[in-house]
Amino acid sequence: MAALVLRRFLNAIVLVAITVTLTFLVLHLVPGDPLSRYVEPGVSPSDIARMRHALGLDQPLYRQYVDWIRRVITGDFGTSFLHQRPVRDLVAQALPRTLLLTALALMVQMGLGVVVGAFAARHRFRGTDGALSTATVLLYSIPPFYLAYLLIAWLAVDHSWLPTAGMMSPGAPVHGFAALVDRARHLVMPVLVLGVAGAAGFARFVRGSLIDALAEDYTRTARAKGLAESRILWRHAFRNALPVMITVAGLSAPFLLGGAVVVESVFAWPGAGLLMVEAVGARDYPTVLAITTLAAVLVIAGNLAADIVTLRADPRAASESERS
Repeated sequence: MAALVLRRFLNAIVLVAITVTLTFLVLHLVPGDPLSRYVEPGVSPSDIARMRHALGLDQPLYRQYVDWIRRVITGDFGTSFLHQRPVRDLVAQALPRTLLLTALALMVQMGLGVVVGAFAARHRFRGTDGALSTATVLLYSIPPFYLAYLLIAWLAVDHSWLPTAGMMSPGAPVHGFAALVDRARHLVMPVLVLGVAGAAGFARFVRGSLIDALAEDYTRTARAKGLAESRILWRHAFRNALPVMITVAGLSAPFLLGGAVVVESVFAWPGAGLLMVEAVGARDYPTVLAITTLAAVLVIAGNLAADIVTLRADPRAASESERS
């Protein structure tokens, strides 16, 4: 198993390198000069040339790439063109907020998805199962930004139950229990948008995995022994369907991070997604590259962790992977 984990880890490093390289090339091959957004009219060509030299934009593309890799290895992502601050500081401030949002959304996704999927599997091929299947498909099909605006209109505009945007209300306490409650209220709608949509898709996988498990011989034997259907579902079928659920949960990481970009933009949540949108619009190369690199690392690390947990939960998967 150790050799298999090492092989997955080396593959993860290669994937990160490919992702970062492609992002660097795409950014720099887009037509136009990034300095055009920051240079005021009337600046002399010699001053523009000095600015390009200071930022390293006058170097050949391969040289810029090598210099950037050298800095990244030491933890230096450069200085933001837009904010004129070290990118490392900007990301260190924004990334924990995005991780908090996505972690809570993943908890909602898995918790709600397991409950709905298990209930549908328990009442499989009946009217309740059909209604839940239709509802999950419809909910999964709604674009996140549309669901966000629906929640804003209902919970914030019509009823004034929750704040519309931001991380904290103006004039709210910065510390203490009141500050915690205020920030929790700002998190409710973004977490619901990310988590509920993901829960709909996750519930479909849970339902399918449990239905397959409930059709196995060991569950039929359990029924023949007179065990209750609920005990068969949770003690036998759920345990054997767990590896599939872990894998699907690990694959949810890129969708959650991608959805966070949209959700943070709609709710003005000051995380890495909103910072990314601003950086792309301003052609802030250092910030875009830093966030892309860290997002790639987080996504691939999440998938690697899910693989390791799956191998621990299901030794059969390790045997099959080693044979392949």
